Amino acid sequence: MDFTKEAQALQEKMIARRRDFHRHPESAWTEYRTAAFVAQTLTELGYEVACGAQVIAEAAMMGVPEADVLAEHEKRAVAEGADPAWVAKMAGGKTGVVGTMRFAKPGKTVALRFDMDANDVEEAKDEGHRPYKEGFASCHAGVMHACGHDGHTALGLAVAEILAGARDELCGTLKLIFQPAEEGVRGARAMVEAGVVDGVDYFFGLHLGFNANKAGQFACTTDGFLATTKLDARFTGLSSHAGAAPEQGKNALLAAAASSIAVHSISRHGKGASRINVGVLQAGTGRNVLPDRAVVKLETRGATTEINEFMISEVKRMVQASAMLYDVKVETEIMGGAPSCSLDKEMGEKVCELVTATGRFGEVVPLVSLGASEDCAYFMERVQQQGGQAIYSMLGTPIAAGHHNFRFDFDESCLAAGAATSAELAAAFLGA
Repeated sequence: MDFTKEAQALQEKMIARRRDFHRHPESAWTEYRTAAFVAQTLTELGYEVACGAQVIAEAAMMGVPEADVLAEHEKRAVAEGADPAWVAKMAGGKTGVVGTMRFAKPGKTVALRFDMDANDVEEAKDEGHRPYKEGFASCHAGVMHACGHDGHTALGLAVAEILAGARDELCGTLKLIFQPAEEGVRGARAMVEAGVVDGVDYFFGLHLGFNANKAGQFACTTDGFLATTKLDARFTGLSSHAGAAPEQGKNALLAAAASSIAVHSISRHGKGASRINVGVLQAGTGRNVLPDRAVVKLETRGATTEINEFMISEVKRMVQASAMLYDVKVETEIMGGAPSCSLDKEMGEKVCELVTATGRFGEVVPLVSLGASEDCAYFMERVQQQGGQAIYSMLGTPIAAGHHNFRFDFDESCLAAGAATSAELAAAFLGA
């Protein structure tokens, strides 16, 4: 099978889909329109499609919007063309989709994962930003595809079409996992708990850009991910008049501010890198009112799960101490998280050998550092725990601005090479 030819024939379709997804971005757990399109497309290609509660364990979902918010997004998705029947199956934010194909001959089980969600970012609206200039910038206020997941989804559907065309030639079982809520590392755990990667022999994760930001470049594997936890701390005090009765109030804002400074004083860890960041502090109603409510949104990271657990334990201790200092109450809630993960060297070497042999890329890099966190680690960890192997690759492309920037964009010419390579690797490992 000529994977390059097959992918190039789908290039225009991939670009059109990517731009449609880009124009209609959906953030974590609200990807109804995108997921419905994926489910319908996979069905038409002959895949066995599972979605909603079949692939999302509700108890393991993290950072889910309120029910009324989800309901509004369901209505919007249908208004923008989503099939109501598919949307109904995904009620409650269960927007994951898995397409499975069992090929003619026995073989291995291979899974590829593609994330679908967008970022809470207001997209640039000027002629210097290509999506705006060419008419496919986000039509949803405050949400945009600023990380390339629109490209991942379009690429994944092309892989599905290429491999479906070879159903009588290939062997084994293919699983294509379309994941919601990667941003904030919220979605993978719920899919893992639903068993979507149980029995998988080889698992592939892929991201365009990051540390592969040159045209014609492919990074075969990374050196793993930082473990991370996303946490909200909600402080509750007592409001009072700031002039007439300040002694009667209990200032939640000051407690939140004190905790924000305190957590940045956590000791570094001797066993490896650690990170802490307070990204949001919300509090107050007016200059003459002692604030009775405050919210701190923060994250920790660690080179290992052990280091990250140390960080989050210290965060909780300091948040509680700050609340006690100002005599207010505090509740903490985990909004997302992912473990650290090591990748399989043997599988990475085989991928490097196969990708190099295709001659598709001008530069094939055996290993790069990601330096970030990814809840793909949940999938990889589960596969490895059950005796399988997993890697995470990067598809090279020039980017207009950094990931999560309001001017993010990428060179769509990378999609054909990415789809051809993903399909070829899947086919090779199905018969491994």
